[in-house]
Amino acid sequence: MGCCLGVLLLAGAPRFALVLWWFADPARVVGTFGGWTATLGGWMTPSWIWPALGFLLLPWTTVAFVFVAPGGITLLEWVILAIALLFDLSTHGGSGRAYQQRRSGS
Repeated sequence: MGCCLGVLLLAGAPRFALVLWWFADPARVVGTFGGWTATLGGWMTPSWIWPALGFLLLPWTTVAFVFVAPGGITLLEWVILAIALLFDLSTHGGSGRAYQQRRSGS
């Protein structure tokens, strides 16, 4: 029971932090992703899609990017982003590994 609660808190922490940050300083979050658009054929993606995808798929990286991006990204900030990406990838990899162990009955 305690392990499950810890996993839920750890998985939800970056998402909770991003929501709190958006309520506390919406200009920073919107400004970070404000100019991000992409055109796919004749369809142009809205700028809100990138933070939404980050919120769902790469929450640690999104929080780190909101933290470092407004002032420009230096070498140290690239390291921070790489560490955040490793956290996200380890979260996804760890859940896949746990699923395989549950499925095999070990």
